Order: sequence, then structure tokens, then C-alpha cells
Amino acid sequence: MTKRLILSYLTITLIVLLMLEIPLGLFYGQRERERLIADVEHDANVIATLYEDDVERALPLDPRPAATYQDRTGARVVVLDGDGISLVDTDQPVSRDFSTRPEIVVALEGTRASGTRSSETLGTDLLYVAVPVASGGTVHGALRITLDTSQVNTRIRQFWLGLVAVAAVVLLAVAAIGWGIARSVTRPLRQLNASASRFARGDLAITAEPVEGAPELRSLGETMNTMAIRLSGLLTTQRAFVADASHQLRTPLTALRLRLENLQNQLTVSSTEESSLEIDAAIEETNRLAELVSTLLQLARADERPETEVVDLGVLTVDRIDTWTAVAEVGGVELRCAPVANSTTQGLLVDAVPGAIEQILDNLLDNALAVSERGAVVRADVSLEGDTCRLTISDQGPGLSDDEKRNATRRFWRGDTTNPGTGLGLAIVDALATASGGSFSLADSPSGGLSATVSLVRVSERAPDRGPDVVGQQNA
Repeated sequence: MTKRLILSYLTITLIVLLMLEIPLGLFYGQRERERLIADVEHDANVIATLYEDDVERALPLDPRPAATYQDRTGARVVVLDGDGISLVDTDQPVSRDFSTRPEIVVALEGTRASGTRSSETLGTDLLYVAVPVASGGTVHGALRITLDTSQVNTRIRQFWLGLVAVAAVVLLAVAAIGWGIARSVTRPLRQLNASASRFARGDLAITAEPVEGAPELRSLGETMNTMAIRLSGLLTTQRAFVADASHQLRTPLTALRLRLENLQNQLTVSSTEESSLEIDAAIEETNRLAELVSTLLQLARADERPETEVVDLGVLTVDRIDTWTAVAEVGGVELRCAPVANSTTQGLLVDAVPGAIEQILDNLLDNALAVSERGAVVRADVSLEGDTCRLTISDQGPGLSDDEKRNATRRFWRGDTTNPGTGLGLAIVDALATASGGSFSLADSPSGGLSATVSLVRVSERAPDRGPDVVGQQNA
């Protein structure tokens, strides 16, 4: 909008300048030419008066007045008798016949003649003025003055250049002033846009700086702040409810599981096999419900967007791979941690929510191992591309279709309902990656399964020492 305002200011200014300067330039050029013609006519009448008596008496003419005028102005002076034969010529020999020249014909008839014509010999435009040499109403001859118009043309051209320079200065001044005005006009819009962008990202904190500008914009800013406060309150209430409910449910669920386990231990040998199976199923459902409550609690905490801290992505990845290696061996799956790609430094430091990297790895590795058959390979790759660190977990499972990839981060979505799970694992990964200022994506794995990639922004600040960097070790 700033550019459009400045462009509108410049367009209006340019139109005004053209309306003023073009007529002014044309008027100045016309006035200069008319003034030159008037001056030359005056000079021609004066010189004609000097030669009047000698031409009337047919006496030899003194060429010095004409030569002096030529030296002073650079003009050519020709004095002719009544037959149009030159008596004085400051540029050519005398006794030449000029009777066929239109201006000479008009002058010998007793009328002044003036105008301009192009001279192919000189390659310029010439101004000519022809006046009769007469006394007592009788025309005895004529006098013609021709003058190069380059000087007056130069003055007119310089005047036009001056007008162009003035226009350029005015346009620059208008652009500078217009930029300041446009910035002040669009500042409240930029403030509102920045606030709307923050609200869209989930940051509902309002700024202390009020919106400046028109009353309508100030009112809009206040309305947006009120909306943000109310939305923040509603979200806080919702998250608190989920967190509190999850926390409160964990105690009775634990107690219920303990009672079921105690009941199972108290069953006598005479108890039916059906009763034992029912109790086992109830304990299993209780465990699944407890896992769901714990997962909801994690998801609620991820939505709160806590402060981030600097952690070493490579070190944490290797730590979690070591932890999950035993689980992978039980299932007959090989768990590998590939060397860090494109890394020129020892540490891959990123900003992340406290505990987010561990939870992300736990969820991704749990999903990858759950869909992997015996003999399969699950890879954990950490790479650096510019200022972005990427953590990728690839498996050799059945993978997901494009529609399933789009729905995979939806809460409670499960692609395969035959496998146990809450449908919240990838939703938690996506929430934690977003809260850490990164992103999460799913793609087909080159090995035939699914690749889950978390991208985080690399930082230069060193994190506290958490052990040697062993990224690049390969765990079997």
C-alpha cells in the first residue's frame, strides 16, 4: 500500500508539472523568437536609415556600418537597390541579383518581411528580416538581415532543461515527503497485520503499543485485542481443563488397575478361565485408558507453547536411539543412527521446548517399530541444510497414502485400527515441532516405508554440556 500511495502522489505531481511547465516552456520559446525578430527588425530599420540617402542618390555605399553590425551580432547584412541588385553584402561579393527572393520582393513593394528557413549549406535555421529602404513614401531599395538562430535555440533548450531539473527536484521531494506520509498512514495497518499474523500463529499476547491512525483503525485494533484476550482466555480454560482432567483421571485409573490386579491375584484355582480373561481384558483396557490420559496431558502441555531452550539435537538423538535399541532387538528390528550429513561443526544446536526432542523421538520411534516386521531396518538421520536441522525417522513398513499423510496429524486419527494406539502420537510430534518454531512433515521413504521429518531452526548459542558428541555412531 505504501508503494501505491507514493505512486499516486508522484502521478498527481507529474500531471500538475506537465500542465504548468509545458505551456510555460512553449510560451518562453515563442517569446524569445518574437523578441529576436523585433530586435532584428529594429536594427534593420536603423541600418536602412543610414543607407537611405546614398541609395536614393545612387552613390557608392560605405560597407562599414553593415560590417560593424556583423562583427557585433554575427548577422549577414545585404543592401539592395530598387532592382534587387546587391550594393553591400557582408558575406558575398556585390552586384548579385536577389530580385527573385520572396522576402526581397515583399520589401521592394514597401512591406516588411520576416521569418525563418532552413539552410542546407550552413546546416542550421536562419532568421531573416527584410525592410524597404525608402524616403517620402518612395522605395529606393531594400535591406535584408539574416541571423543564425542557434543562440536563441540554445537559450530555449536550456530553459527546457531547467524545467526538467525543477520537475525532477519536485518529484524527488514529493517522493520523500510522500514516503513519510505513506508510512505514517500505513503504520496502523502494518500493526494490525502483524497482530493478525501473530494471532494466526497462535500467539494471542497483545502488545502494549496502541494502534495509531484513524478512529476506525484504532477501533479495529481495540476489537482485535479484545478478541485475542477472549480467545486466549477460552484456550487457557480449555487447556487447563484437559490438563486437570487428565491429571485427575490418572489417580482413579491407577487405583482401578491396582484393584483389578489384586482381584486377579485373589482368584482361586476354581475360578473359571472366562473370568480370568475378563479381568485380563479389563486390566488391558485400563492400561490403554491410562496411556490415553497421559498422552492427552502431553498434548495439552505442548499447546501451551512454553519457553524454548537450546539443546543439542545430535546428542539427544543418539541418547534416545540407545534407549530404544533394546526394544528394537526384542522385535527383531535393526535400529540405525546415520552420520550427520552436511555438518561442519560438532554440535547441532536448536531451539526447542524442554523435553520436546525426547518426546518427538519416542513417538516417532514407537510408531516406526510398531509397523516394522522382523528383519526390517529403522533409520534415524540428522542432517544440516543451511540454518535448518532436520531429524528424519524412516521405516520399512506399509507406509501411508497421500490422504492418510494429510490426516495423520489429526488428533485421534488412526490409520490401522488393528494395532494398539491412541491416535495422538503424530499430533503430539506436530504440536511440539510447531511450539519449538519448526515444522513436521511426512513423505514416502526411499526404502519403501514412511519418512517422518522434523525441521528445526539451528542456533549458534552453545547449550550446557550434556556429554560427548557421538552422532555418527551406528547402533545395531
